[in-house]
Amino acid sequence: MEPKTAHSARALRSQGALAVLRYVHAHPSATRADASRALGLSSGSATEITSRLKTSRLIDEDLPPRTGGRGRPSPALTAHPDGPLVCVVDISHEAWRVAAIELGGGVLTGSDGRHTGSPDVIGMLAGHVAALHVRYGRRLRAVSACVAGTVSGTTVVQASGMGWRDVSLEPLKPAEIPLVVGNDASLAGLAEARRGAGAGSRVVLHLTVEVGVGGILVVDGRPVDGATGAGGEFGHMPFGDPALACPCGARGCWDLEVDGRAMARALRRPPPRDPRTAAEEIIASPSRDAREAVAGAARALGRGMGALVNALDPDVVTLSGLATDLAAASPGALSEGYTTGLMRYRRADPPPVRPSTLGPRGPLTGAADAAFDVLLTDEGLDAWSRA
Repeated sequence: MEPKTAHSARALRSQGALAVLRYVHAHPSATRADASRALGLSSGSATEITSRLKTSRLIDEDLPPRTGGRGRPSPALTAHPDGPLVCVVDISHEAWRVAAIELGGGVLTGSDGRHTGSPDVIGMLAGHVAALHVRYGRRLRAVSACVAGTVSGTTVVQASGMGWRDVSLEPLKPAEIPLVVGNDASLAGLAEARRGAGAGSRVVLHLTVEVGVGGILVVDGRPVDGATGAGGEFGHMPFGDPALACPCGARGCWDLEVDGRAMARALRRPPPRDPRTAAEEIIASPSRDAREAVAGAARALGRGMGALVNALDPDVVTLSGLATDLAAASPGALSEGYTTGLMRYRRADPPPVRPSTLGPRGPLTGAADAAFDVLLTDEGLDAWSRA
């Protein structure tokens, strides 16, 4: 890292500087002119702010390669080569990934693997985070953990797919580095709202199906995740058969109507050990019985989606994970369920339903955004100026 600059924290704390940084993070490789137009800055102000941010090791300007056309290409605003980084730890039902991510979402380095579902994986992942901290030093500003489970603060209070209860993720973070923890579906929704299928809409409802249903409501780019961060557990709303017990402890959960468990039940098969793989196999099957099972799950997804639209009034609904597969495999059933679940007055002009544009990158992207939300504040820049 370059020597500490003499630039004052006060100079960094201007709203203009924060606005430019947030714009560059959300729009990688935008030019100074792009930022000026989007933020309503004069050319002089944009030049002055950019200069300060470059001096403070926050952004850089890179000339793109010449294309043979006339004129000189405009330099792109990019992450500074010695700028701040965040570490993302992504823990799904059977896999993990750790990555160092720079401003703009670029992945500098990462590792991944499989796990058995034991909470012991936390210790191994902490070792990977510690190694990145040793490698990047003070450049590493936050750790963001993304988990397939219900989260409250920095604790996974329940992850039924892994059998976790009240597992603290505090061991992941090095001393004096903030830890942000989020549910994978909620973070995927955050990314879709800011950068993906919901970008440009003020109120975005995101739904994903993996093992059960998760999601989040995002308003003005901010997730509505409740008092403790455990919001968005849409799959545990009682949209299903009350005779069915859910691993969460409730009965009749929507979770049990839309994933591989529901499709296996429709085919009179035993509960699958791996509901996601079972769902993929059934969706791919050409048999009539399999198509009917898929249609039933898609219809149940649509009904619940309609109910949530009635309650939350979004501009758009975005789908990811197996939800996009269900929509593609049985669009008529999904549409039927959605329409019948909507209040009558909404049916003439319902919120559009869009597939994810980020795909499996959604949770990792959202986790990085959540961590940069901590850095791209007055307090975060003040701390960076002293790094």
